[in-house]
Amino acid sequence: MAQGRIYLGTKRYSSWSLRGWLAVKLAGLDVEEVMIALAGGSTPAVKAASPSGFVPYLEHDGNRIWDSLAIGEYCAELVPSLWPASREDRAHARAVAAEMHSGFRELRINMPMSLFRQGKGAGRTEAVLADIARIESVWGETLTRSGGPYLNGAVPGVADAMYAPVVFRFMTYAPELRLSSQHYCEAMLSHPLMRAWQAAAALEPESWYIPSMESAIP
Repeated sequence: MAQGRIYLGTKRYSSWSLRGWLAVKLAGLDVEEVMIALAGGSTPAVKAASPSGFVPYLEHDGNRIWDSLAIGEYCAELVPSLWPASREDRAHARAVAAEMHSGFRELRINMPMSLFRQGKGAGRTEAVLADIARIESVWGETLTRSGGPYLNGAVPGVADAMYAPVVFRFMTYAPELRLSSQHYCEAMLSHPLMRAWQAAAALEPESWYIPSMESAIP
């Protein structure tokens, strides 16, 4: 019997849901998935389900967590290997995870996560390219510390969960990336959990599609 539930938005689009879901799956929590189709703006069903009015929202073992990074921290308390082993590397990983949580606004606006959109070459404003350059710097430094192939080391952790939607964005919009960034994206995209998320997204009904998020970008 499941020990709780996690409320998620449409998997084609919900980058924050992906972050929380990955942390929960990496921790091996036994929770039921409750899917809510996002409406492209305010979604009444999300506001009714989540204390914050946003997804993801986790209920587990009597605890209620309604923020993706907080879900990651909660999961890491149960499975400490979701952060690096050394205090110095944990501090670094927490900093880069928090930077993703609060930053990169231009990338979010101009390259929204839409897994099956035709968007190659789109969204490359000067500000977006600056965000991408910073992400590549973060990845390069963190992979050097961890030894790869993931930001967390041999297996993905909370920092990888936080940057997973960026990997899907890069898959859709295909900006030019360093070789090391390409290798990181390949490692993430080949991970069974990322494949499972993408496969589930492909099975979502067309009634859940948001036209503006599906239209091809010339």
